[in-house]
Amino acid sequence: MERKTTIDINCDMGEGFGAYRPRGDAELLELATSANIACGFHAGDPAIMRETVRLCAARGVAVGAHPGLPDPLGFGRRDMRISAQEAYDMVVYQIGALQAFAQAEGTALRHVKPHGALYNMAAVDRGLADAIADAVRRVDPRLALFALAGSELAAAGRRAGLRTAGEAFADRAYRRDGTLVPRGEPGAVIADASAAAARTVAMLQNGFVPAADGSAVAIDADTVCVHGDGEHAAALLRQLREALREAGIEAKPFSASESGKNRL
Repeated sequence: MERKTTIDINCDMGEGFGAYRPRGDAELLELATSANIACGFHAGDPAIMRETVRLCAARGVAVGAHPGLPDPLGFGRRDMRISAQEAYDMVVYQIGALQAFAQAEGTALRHVKPHGALYNMAAVDRGLADAIADAVRRVDPRLALFALAGSELAAAGRRAGLRTAGEAFADRAYRRDGTLVPRGEPGAVIADASAAAARTVAMLQNGFVPAADGSAVAIDADTVCVHGDGEHAAALLRQLREALREAGIEAKPFSASESGKNRL
């Protein structure tokens, strides 16, 4: 793997609903280079979607759709038994909603990243992965697909001819197979901002990350996720940006990076 000189930093945004407004998004958007905006199923509503797209446009942050499962009570993080056709329909519907807000605000949708359980299910289920990639391609083949590096979803994106960004996680622990440790297990979320930032830079420089059992997981990342709803998200983003600067790695949107161009 070539040494990384650029990396995208993506953050989940707009994850409120009604009177429950997202907290801290404005601060996070000063630090992230791409935003994954909730599209109304696991979180988000029309007003929040509009406001978040407008904030991204004002700050030059790449706008992405963050489609999830229709489970607001579980924040889209509970597995649901859905068919490939249902996954396709859900993703098309949610991309279309956010795409309309982007157009109305004078900007463009740049990427799609499934949320929560839908993302994790598609990482290991080829049928769901192909359905999601096909949904993105049919809505707009110019959109990039963000997918767990080395996963079925990443492979589906490439099969569909999409620009596919391999995604790594700054604040999550890994299993030896490259999947994420489920949130209900101890140590699944890395709360120490300094440790998470240092671990992420080492991963980008070395091409692997230690798994929870001590084994090494190979990672070729085009984008790094920091969960916007994390308690220490802003602190982690600040420390990550500083650690990247010291390592000579530039933070820039995937859509503008050389890695993005090479995946056409």
